[in-house]
Amino acid sequence: MNYDDDRNYVPRHAFKRKKKKYVNWILFIFLIIFGGIFSYSLFKVISWSIDNKKNGMIIDIINNDVDVNEIKDDDDTILISDENLDDEDPYWYYVSFPLINVDIDSLYRKNSDTVGFINVNNTNVNYPFVQYSDNDYYLNHSFDKSYNEAGWLFLDYRNESDLNNRNSIIYGHSRLDKTMFGSLNRVLKSNWYNNKDNHIIRISSIKENTMWQIFSVYKIKAESYYITTDFNSDDEYIKFLDTIKRRSIYDFNTTLNKEDKILTLSTCFSDTERTVIHAKLIKKSFK
Repeated sequence: MNYDDDRNYVPRHAFKRKKKKYVNWILFIFLIIFGGIFSYSLFKVISWSIDNKKNGMIIDIINNDVDVNEIKDDDDTILISDENLDDEDPYWYYVSFPLINVDIDSLYRKNSDTVGFINVNNTNVNYPFVQYSDNDYYLNHSFDKSYNEAGWLFLDYRNESDLNNRNSIIYGHSRLDKTMFGSLNRVLKSNWYNNKDNHIIRISSIKENTMWQIFSVYKIKAESYYITTDFNSDDEYIKFLDTIKRRSIYDFNTTLNKEDKILTLSTCFSDTERTVIHAKLIKKSFK
């Protein structure tokens, strides 16, 4: 082969060396990136496992130390109903269920942020819940206030601790081990909502025991509408109730009016979606 200028000639093996070196650099960079991803993933798995173990120990302590007792209605029990409800309304079935009573003082001594204790039928939700001055702290702190990515159940900081707002909201992470609000996603399944005995939420707080009748369950893209706590008028509130009721994937046949106080439970279904439960207050008794 002829070349016009031998000085421009580069042996073929030199090209091969450069190509091999280039490929080696690409492989090296790929291994660095892959190793970083693997190390980070391993770290997250280990952290997740440690957080679960720590929270599990706290849950066990609470279960061993705290008694959750069902109590019968008495002369001080207050039924909260619309006078227009007919005899066939499911409300009358649910108010026959017993309330629960928990010694909140003992929980308060463990954590002064304690507001109450919540139970949701046929889920793992059977925990105390807390309230802080913002909605961030208990996203990554456990009941004992130690740092923990599992977080804890907490009442919206905008709400009154006696759940006396028109809409009181409790949040919790949807943990894969089904702790916290991890078991709430089962409310979206027909074998849960077709069993009417599951349609109540019971809360024991410092001053009273309450029962809430579920009227809406759904999943939705992350938004702020359903966690509205203050309303400018009765009409605005009625519109809100109508909207969240129509969102439900199941018709609970529940009657709502402007006098109703509601409870909202919110957790993650995915990174961009939320599982939501709404229930109205139907019965209470003062401690």
